[in-house]
Amino acid sequence: MKKPAAVRPADEVTRVGRVFSTPLVVKGNTWLPLTELAIWPVMAWLAGRGYSDRGRGARLAIGAVTTAVILGSEWCHNLAHATAAMLVGKPMDALRIVWGMPLVVYYDIGDQSVTPRQHILRALGGPLCNALILPLALLSRAYTRQGSAWRDVANVAVGMNAFLCTASLLPIPGIDGGPIVKWWLVGRGHTPQRADETVKGVNRALSGGLGVAAAVALKRRRRFLGSILALFAGLALAFGLGLIEE
Repeated sequence: MKKPAAVRPADEVTRVGRVFSTPLVVKGNTWLPLTELAIWPVMAWLAGRGYSDRGRGARLAIGAVTTAVILGSEWCHNLAHATAAMLVGKPMDALRIVWGMPLVVYYDIGDQSVTPRQHILRALGGPLCNALILPLALLSRAYTRQGSAWRDVANVAVGMNAFLCTASLLPIPGIDGGPIVKWWLVGRGHTPQRADETVKGVNRALSGGLGVAAAVALKRRRRFLGSILALFAGLALAFGLGLIEE
């Protein structure tokens, strides 16, 4: 199975702006901010856990801010990719808004006019941005009171940016680490085809390690972490076996 293209050159899209030399586009009604509407009540519910003194209005307000932090971190991640692509002289073909979230679009992910170094730098833009935000989030957490609403916001900022600057570097095709490993290998003399096969092998091994880590997390009743690790393990295995192609 081949992963469907986010946007094809012939697709009818509406350009709503331009970000760092990259067209910002929407397609039909798929721009509607359903992601924000789905995450907000979840974060509002989490804001009330262990805090019986927080009324509905307070929980909704905290949920709205933490939702903005989560999705804002993801927007910053993708805007940093657009910035990096512009700086290396190989901008994205488009940045598409899907259900309120940004999606990087390259029509040809194996574009031979893009050097391995440029591929790598474009992929590093997002994780680097979150790595730069993380110390600011840690500092803000240090200056907030335990149990306060602002501590909740700071915790979310720390968690989300730590996740984005680490998990995105896993060598899985479709996220940043996969292209980085592939084009590093090409820069070392591998053909793109041979590099793809090597990345598949890496993902087969990675899926086993992530599966063990997921089992350990679930055994320790860290269900959220275990579920995320299991998801990445399944994704790595699917790419490793060739069930999904980038």
